[in-house]
Amino acid sequence: MNSAWQKFQANVPLRRFAVLLLIMLCLYEVRAMMNTILLTFIFTYLIVHWIRLVQRFIPKLSSKIIVSLTYILILLGLYFVVTVYMPMLVNQISSMIKSLVEFYKNENLTSLMLNFKQLSSSSEVMSQVKNGMKIMMHTVTSVGSVTFSVFMALILSFFYTIELKEMNKFSGLFVKAGVLKWFFEDLAFFGRKFTNTFGVVLEAQFFIAICNTAITLVCLAIMGIPQLVALGLMVFILSLIPVAGVIISLVPLSFVAYSVGGIRYVIYIFIMVMVIHAIEAYILNPKFMSSKTELPIFYTFLVLLVAEHFWGVWGLIVGVPIFTFFLDVLEIKSADNN
Repeated sequence: MNSAWQKFQANVPLRRFAVLLLIMLCLYEVRAMMNTILLTFIFTYLIVHWIRLVQRFIPKLSSKIIVSLTYILILLGLYFVVTVYMPMLVNQISSMIKSLVEFYKNENLTSLMLNFKQLSSSSEVMSQVKNGMKIMMHTVTSVGSVTFSVFMALILSFFYTIELKEMNKFSGLFVKAGVLKWFFEDLAFFGRKFTNTFGVVLEAQFFIAICNTAITLVCLAIMGIPQLVALGLMVFILSLIPVAGVIISLVPLSFVAYSVGGIRYVIYIFIMVMVIHAIEAYILNPKFMSSKTELPIFYTFLVLLVAEHFWGVWGLIVGVPIFTFFLDVLEIKSADNN
């Protein structure tokens, strides 16, 4: 028995495969907390890199001071969002919906009335109402759940980064001694792999989303498109989805553009999205991603489809980074620049 156990510990590939399966099983068991876990990792990763960036220019500045000032600014930003941005966003979304409804009424009044008459005479009216109520309640519940996850992630990331040196020192004790030294070494191995792939790719996609949003807003402002705040938020969120996000944003932008300037504006939007997609593919991706995710477009879309099926919206955002992580672990493709 001892001989088999020792052989297992000495077989590094088998041992790490078992540890990876155990990690995946644990994550599956706590899947209800996945929003909090992912957001905590993202916030912590960004803050740690922010600390290193600031200390590169101001070496003597304490990390605790940087973290404290950063989170004070985050709290002020959240206060601004709740008190100023959210009412503005709600008003712009309402205006956008009203303008689209008015456009639809003017263009398709006859068909709209026929459809409404057919729906009102259908026996499925109550079923449609019930489904609508379920969707509304699910949306309200989801918003509350996401808000709680963001709040908890901010708290956890704050306590981690405010004691960054202490956390690193204490965590290092696990791999120095003990019966399960090999287990914690493997955990550290996967932790480094995860950070070097998932974290780097997600950070790069975040900066790409900022660039895409800025370019889009400038173009929309030149075209005189209203509701820029709401459209900017939508474009930013969709830009977090690799490759497909920019293309998906074409649909709602086209509706808004058509309601403002007709088919001519739709052509402008189409050209704008194609140009932005080309900038992302040939300039931003090579600049920010380097050789991190040189995946063919077919694989990218396939990963997005599978990830969305299993993880919903989160899958569209983290599917490609997680797939890149597994490629790196399996040594099919290294995430390090060679």
